[in-house]
Amino acid sequence: MAEARLASGFWVHAYIRRLSLFDIPSYVTAHGDDTAGAILIKLNTLDGQAKAFMRQYDLMTGARAWQVLADGSESDVDASIAKQCSFDSDLWVIEVEDRAGRHLLDEDGLSG
Repeated sequence: MAEARLASGFWVHAYIRRLSLFDIPSYVTAHGDDTAGAILIKLNTLDGQAKAFMRQYDLMTGARAWQVLADGSESDVDASIAKQCSFDSDLWVIEVEDRAGRHLLDEDGLSG
């Protein structure tokens, strides 16, 4: 049986709400397709470093998990995000700002 997936817009708003419950600031920097747009999370640790995460589908297990797309200086991560946006106009980009590096993507309910 296929796994039900949430509409992208709904997932983004729920994720931002969950972050706010932990006092972690987040911002939508690119609004993708509300129904089926891919989602990219940029974690800005406010020290010149950042990471970008995207959900990837594992063909072997059928699972969807967050994988690091880019990691390093914020400018390098921003360049990687810009490249992704250049060929996917439906892409959501959420920027999370947390000095401790919290993104909550490994919490229950956020993997799918």
